[in-house]
Amino acid sequence: MDLLVFGHAGARVLAFPTSRGSYHEWEDRHMPDVLGEQLQSGTLQLFCVASADDLSWYDETIPIHQRAEWQARYDAYLKDEVLPFMASINDDPFLITTGASFGGYHALNFAMRHPHLVNRALSMSGPPDIKRLTGGWSDDAVYFQNPADFIRHEHDEERLAALRRMDIILAVGRDDSLCASNEEFSRTLSGVGVDNALRIWDGWAHDWPWWEQMLQLYIGGHD
Repeated sequence: MDLLVFGHAGARVLAFPTSRGSYHEWEDRHMPDVLGEQLQSGTLQLFCVASADDLSWYDETIPIHQRAEWQARYDAYLKDEVLPFMASINDDPFLITTGASFGGYHALNFAMRHPHLVNRALSMSGPPDIKRLTGGWSDDAVYFQNPADFIRHEHDEERLAALRRMDIILAVGRDDSLCASNEEFSRTLSGVGVDNALRIWDGWAHDWPWWEQMLQLYIGGHD
């Protein structure tokens, strides 16, 4: 799978595209320009990956269990291939995951599944509950790829400690249909003692002009 890299040093930013998006979607939408100053100065380095949504959650020709298994393969690809590649060219220990819309799900899911690897997670208008695509159906395969479920029942103290060290930012529009699920996920995190920042924007805020502002505000200002 292809990916794009922008910048040369600094905190590593793993950026996910929107649903079914390609690795060059962020470039096409000029998101690297939003972080241009930070990329040029070596404060941030941006890694844009492709989605595998057509093989997983959006493939309605296969059972939901198999869709979740494909998501698990994608998760393994990120952890076992993308992150080592990132580390091979940049040894900065600070890792940020981010994405907009369905990319926000991926940013959250990876961070919540691997909290010892991630320092900040920014979901912009993202769905924290994958069951919106399964008709509410779940099994073990779905459960462990659904932050809204597995975080609610998290009890491992090492994982909880790692989650509590992470900056978790949920940015969503007040009029976005995903606002309620973000509010619920914020409460879920708080319920297991994990601080998080729920940032509700005026209006719908579910499009690239708003995501540009969110990215600059919540990541562009990273020290």
